[in-house]
Amino acid sequence: MTSAAGVVGPLHTLSVGTAGPRVAFLHGLFGQGRNWSTIAKALAGPSGEGARCTLVDLPDHGRSPWTETFSFESYAASVAATLRAVDEGPWVVVGHSLGGKVAMTLALTDPTLVDRLVVVDIAPKDYVNLDRFTGYMDEMRRLPLGELRDRADAEARFEEPDPGVKAFLLQNLRREGTSWRWQANLELFVADAARGHHSVIADFPFEPGMVEPYAGPVLWIAGSESRYIKDEDGERMRAFFPRTRQLTVKGASHWVHSDAPAVVIEALRRVLAAPA
Repeated sequence: MTSAAGVVGPLHTLSVGTAGPRVAFLHGLFGQGRNWSTIAKALAGPSGEGARCTLVDLPDHGRSPWTETFSFESYAASVAATLRAVDEGPWVVVGHSLGGKVAMTLALTDPTLVDRLVVVDIAPKDYVNLDRFTGYMDEMRRLPLGELRDRADAEARFEEPDPGVKAFLLQNLRREGTSWRWQANLELFVADAARGHHSVIADFPFEPGMVEPYAGPVLWIAGSESRYIKDEDGERMRAFFPRTRQLTVKGASHWVHSDAPAVVIEALRRVLAAPA
């Protein structure tokens, strides 16, 4: 379902845990909510009472509805409506990459819903273009969906050399009867990437001073081997989020929660245990 404002819903979610604080996880571009399953299960604990986690498929991803045009504001509004249908909150919101920008947009536009914020390896700035994701999209478009016999055939034909990235991208491939399709709204992202320096996804919707800063606590997690967060980004981050505390995870790439899950789990446990 799509509204005139571009808000879609309800978004597809997975739930982990039965008691404790409400935690929402927002994945990155071409990801799905289930990418956070390991982290969510660890937070919930064996009894399920450590946290109540909701793993969200963002619009145009996973099993959630597609949009006709991309905007961070509509993505954030779709997430807000979905979370409020589960619980009025407030929520701890964790977002990685694209999901981190959505989480920041949500905190700035609907701060009463967000009790505290965790942003993973992304900054509230314009990255100019979609960089390596353009190459991923090209690989996905080259895969001859009409010729595929099975998933093993798809894996053999897919050109990505990194096994982890290959598995991450191919999670979007779905079989329907005898045909195959991309579950993510690939052509929407291709069209945005084609905008080059005018990419909406690469940008951030606000400049400092356009919106009231978010007053809650923020943990900003960076991978030491990632290029997504630079020293000079700190001033801009604090302009939007004055209570930001940064954690740099040694040896981790852009996919920090995959490279160092134990570190991220412990950091999130401390976020949940800390006073507001």
